[in-house]
Parts: sequence; structure tokens; C-alpha cells
Amino acid sequence: MFKSSIALASASAVLALAFLSPAHAAPDEEAAKALMKANDCTKCHAVDKTKKGPALKKVAEKYKGKADAQSKILTSITTGPTVKLADGTEEKHKIIDTKDQKELKNLADWILAQ
Repeated sequence: MFKSSIALASASAVLALAFLSPAHAAPDEEAAKALMKANDCTKCHAVDKTKKGPALKKVAEKYKGKADAQSKILTSITTGPTVKLADGTEEKHKIIDTKDQKELKNLADWILAQ
């Protein structure tokens, strides 16, 4: 009886700690901002206001709770799709100049965290 109580308590503690730990680390904000700056993303995007492109908060809101959110943003920043601008015109989205998947995923996660 005593052994099963200890095992149950240990399992409960491990399970509780698992829920306290984040599924993945928070995005590196400074690295994301540096990548955006290096690629002139701020020419069209700001965190909280619409410029030529949507505010990043609006992008995050659009994808909130969607399982494919990160992949949708990665597609937008790596394939150059045609996008509709705030003034109604369309143009090809700029492709981020890096092949580093960690940097790209960090940027996507940071955008989603806005």
C-alpha cells in the first residue's frame, strides 16, 4: 500500500510539472526583430498599426488557435505569394533572406505571440 502511494504521488508530481513547463520556449524577440529589420519587413508591417501591410497583432489574431498558424506564416515569408495590401492593391510578398529554419520559425512564432 505504501509503495503504491509513493508511486502515485511521484506520478502526480511529474504530471503537474509537465503542465507547468511550456511546450516550447518563448520566441526570441530580439532575433525576430533583427531579422525583420534586415529584410525591411518594417517598411510594410508594424506590431500594432496597419501600414502598407497588416499590423502583426492583426496577423496573430487571424491565426489565433489554428493548428497550421506557424506553417501559414512560414509559407507567406518564404514563398513570395501575392498579397492584398491595405490600399487594395496586390503585390508579391517579400521572401525572407535566410534559409535557417530556426530563424524562420522563431520569426513566425514571434509574430503569432503579438
